[in-house]
Amino acid sequence: MGYTQGAMGISFEVLHTDPSGARLGRLTTQHGVVETPAFMPVGTAATVKGLTQDTLETLGVQILLGNTYHLYLRPGHERIRELGGMHGFMAWPRAILTDSGGYQVFSLAAPRQTGEAGVASVKVSDEGVEFRSHLDGSKHFLSPESAVEIQAALGSDIAMVLDECIEFPASHERARHAAGRTVDWARRSKEHFARVGDAARQAQFAIVQGGTHAGLRRENADQLVELDFPGYAVGGLAVGDPHALTCEITAVVTERLPREKPRYLMGVGKPEDLADYVACGIDMMDCVLPTRNARNGCLFTSNGRVLIKNTKYTADPRPVDESCGCRVCRRYSRAYLRHLFMANEILAAVLNTHHNLHFYLERMREIRAAIGQNRLGELQAAWHAAAAAGD
Repeated sequence: MGYTQGAMGISFEVLHTDPSGARLGRLTTQHGVVETPAFMPVGTAATVKGLTQDTLETLGVQILLGNTYHLYLRPGHERIRELGGMHGFMAWPRAILTDSGGYQVFSLAAPRQTGEAGVASVKVSDEGVEFRSHLDGSKHFLSPESAVEIQAALGSDIAMVLDECIEFPASHERARHAAGRTVDWARRSKEHFARVGDAARQAQFAIVQGGTHAGLRRENADQLVELDFPGYAVGGLAVGDPHALTCEITAVVTERLPREKPRYLMGVGKPEDLADYVACGIDMMDCVLPTRNARNGCLFTSNGRVLIKNTKYTADPRPVDESCGCRVCRRYSRAYLRHLFMANEILAAVLNTHHNLHFYLERMREIRAAIGQNRLGELQAAWHAAAAAGD
């Protein structure tokens, strides 16, 4: 039996649950319906690199991800507001989720990202985050409140609260402190959204933190659930932790989250792992892998990865994946795709990205079908077996 949760900005209905705990659902936004489990292509700067919006529609993309940090810096959230919000600015009629910039805080604070004086370019305090732009070095400050305001200007359907994402591994004390700050920021975000947000158009999701410490994750989830957000994300995983541990912690969190609300696992994952996350009770995912790997010549197939630059494909007349129905596999050979990549042609990135994104979206369709037939476990086993093949 399904169950339904409604918020002014979104509504969510669980239609069926697989024996594994995987959920088949429907997320309804102001810009259309999203069938879940769903994969969100990453359009960090209001574009999915290499693909036009009409191509994304043809591929069946129902929701995209944009990023507060990058759009705030360029072209600026106020300019985007003046041009009709993200939907009008990028001519995208379907749903959009915006990340708050919390992950960029984490990545920019990494040791390799330092200022000219060798000092980390990000300073995190209870008030928010001070950082230098990666574009021109200018100083900026992002608070839970300003992240709300920026995302209100962007006009996304789902806006994420600002959180503190930490490194792996992290001590219990480090994770405890960051998780506590994340709850405080979530509370401030919700209060500010009540003052300046538009709940009829935009839903706000909280983010559960706590590192890889199960007890902290449970405590953090319970505290955020008390604040009663329309949806919840699991953040701070897949940042170096092994896949099995990511799944273990994800399952710990989803056990504490309301069954009637959508659950989003941030920043995952490999195509063979997608069904594993869904089996943990996850409804939404995003990852740069299909697009980034495409630009680097790594193509995902039903028989494992194909590294298209390899010499063995120089005269290979076969499609990338003989079982794939995308327009790239129907028309082009491995030999041609290798030629484009080795010649550094723009078309290489376009075609590779089209194939990889089609592959991910097709995987999600297979996952939804398997849940409806109570056979997700079979699908998981088959995908992991196939992943061992390839280059």
